[in-house]
Amino acid sequence: MISRFPGRPALRALLATVLCTVSMGMADARAATTPAGWPGPGQLFVGTCYQPIDRTPAQIDQDIAIMKHAGFTVVRMGDLSWDSFEPAQGKFTFDWFDAILGKMQAAGIRVILDIPGTPAPIWLHRAYPGVDIVNQAGARLPPAERYMDNISDPDYVREAGLLAEALSKRYAHHPAIIAIGYDNEIGNGFMSYSEADRQRFITWLRRKYGTIDALNKAWATQRWSRRLNDFQDVDLPLADGPGPAERYLDLHRYWSDVAIDRLRELDTIRRRAMPDLPSISNLWDNAPRRGFDYLSTYKSYVSYGAEGFYPADPISGAFGALMTKGDLPTPIWFNEFTAGGGGDYGTPGRSRMYAYLGLLLGAQGILAWTFNSHLGGEEQALFGLVDHDGTASWKVDEFGRIATEFKELAHYGFPRYTHPEVAVAYSFESAIASHPNGPSSTTWQYFQGAYGDMVQGAFEPLFRANIDTAIINIGHDTLAPYKLVLIPADYVMDAASAKAVREYVQNGGTVLMTGYSAKVDEHAQWFDTPLPGRLSDVFGLKTNAFYRSEAPLAYGLGSSSTTTTTHYYEVLVPTTAAVLATFDNTPDHTPAITVNKFGKGTALYLATEPAPSAIAPILRRAYDLAGVRPGPQTPEGVYARVVDGRTLYVNTTPETQRIPIQGAKTGLVSHRRYESMLVLGPQEAELLP
Repeated sequence: MISRFPGRPALRALLATVLCTVSMGMADARAATTPAGWPGPGQLFVGTCYQPIDRTPAQIDQDIAIMKHAGFTVVRMGDLSWDSFEPAQGKFTFDWFDAILGKMQAAGIRVILDIPGTPAPIWLHRAYPGVDIVNQAGARLPPAERYMDNISDPDYVREAGLLAEALSKRYAHHPAIIAIGYDNEIGNGFMSYSEADRQRFITWLRRKYGTIDALNKAWATQRWSRRLNDFQDVDLPLADGPGPAERYLDLHRYWSDVAIDRLRELDTIRRRAMPDLPSISNLWDNAPRRGFDYLSTYKSYVSYGAEGFYPADPISGAFGALMTKGDLPTPIWFNEFTAGGGGDYGTPGRSRMYAYLGLLLGAQGILAWTFNSHLGGEEQALFGLVDHDGTASWKVDEFGRIATEFKELAHYGFPRYTHPEVAVAYSFESAIASHPNGPSSTTWQYFQGAYGDMVQGAFEPLFRANIDTAIINIGHDTLAPYKLVLIPADYVMDAASAKAVREYVQNGGTVLMTGYSAKVDEHAQWFDTPLPGRLSDVFGLKTNAFYRSEAPLAYGLGSSSTTTTTHYYEVLVPTTAAVLATFDNTPDHTPAITVNKFGKGTALYLATEPAPSAIAPILRRAYDLAGVRPGPQTPEGVYARVVDGRTLYVNTTPETQRIPIQGAKTGLVSHRRYESMLVLGPQEAELLP
């Protein structure tokens, strides 16, 4: 805060230089072009997920009639149905699916064909016991639940590939097929602990480290007499603990690579058999059981970012959707879209509101999960569009309304092809390494709070300010298109990420890093250099010491003061950085925010965790430094974006909201006339010219 240091002209000069710095020229985020035949500009799709294996031919005809009447244009089929296509090994049956595809085509409904590599059928488990999961205690587990398949087993890999080949060749030129999906929710699978799995892990370690000495160093095996004399001394680390962070991180990397290998194999088959069709897959990369490193690898098997969209609230829903998009130039698809939920019949208007929120984010397709309410199985109390007795619920009408409105809105610049000026860093490895398996790991005692929640906390003020944002892995996606990059609580600072940040700032970019960042290297070992590791000179400070205050931290910035919700703070020792703000309630009033000029760019550091209350004030300053354009001004809970000169507003609150506007306008959604004030009812949306 400049006014606190009136006797320091050098500081004032530095800050004046920083404030006047013109942001470096940025390349256009990407042209909104897609290959011919792929879903593209001016096309919006509304439909549902459909499991015809549960339905009789007469019911299927009735279901398709309901879909057609509702105006649905797409369905997703095939997932979770391996043994319907291949009831016995090598014996494929396609006639039943051919007939349904023909009926969908006749009704004007396109199909995403989901290759059902998970769960594997019982015959595969019986023929090849290596497909069974073995738990940490060494016990074989039967495939009692979906996804209890060992996808690292070579027999599984071969048979899943044969299924994919058969489906791809069969439907390579079917006019109803619009896209291919892979292995529904592959990230939600189980780890396995068989001897064969241990040997595959050892092979992976040999490729990664080369020598046993390199592995010993990476795993810090000198601690507690854990030194390895040979690769055969390696045990599979325990996902449920105990064990040190280094091994835990490599365990998750290994299983991540297994999932990614399966996806790349499937995409190779698609490219060979169906090169004119894109992949649109529901992968669930951040599933708690296993997950995988999506944002470091997604461009090698993803054409459109897609996910199951079941938001608890607008901010977490938007954050999750943007994590599936990364920096892909294509729109977002919601391959499963909230229509109720487990034990939740649904609330009128909620799905439509979230459909418009998705449209605001850059969505192109929404597919309700699910069409039929299931009569049996684990999801029998998950309520779809059609009730258990086969009759259409009010939800069919709501999704039909969405389909009708989206058909019209497609003429007004939808789907949005976004060009974010701001990126937020997210790291699979930071998520894993910051929370290794306990109970004896002191990392749990240090890194308090979930890493994903912290990244979302940094994202929240951006979303509330109606600023388009990309969620990326900064070591794998280029930073060049962005004026501002946020690095919130990025615990692992690998060499590639550090190099990218250094070059970005040196070339004129603006970064904002927060507490908990750059503490450990790519082996999950603490840096033996000044922190933030690999970037201390970029930020012009050292931040090795930290404490926790009894009262929530407070600081002043400019003429405003902020009381945060955080207690953790780092003691910043500036070298070349200038202090922008100090904490009001820490001993010695330690620096809260610093700014450093490095090369042509600017590096800001926030000395606490990225809770919205703590990061929002410095973000507003960072927008000015970086030249980030503000979004439309809206009340709390109302979000807006400008689309081809028109503004889309979405009220996510249960109350009527009023937004001042210039003159008189007619809404393109409601066709209502507004004079000087847009009045949005609860969960309503409007597009104004």
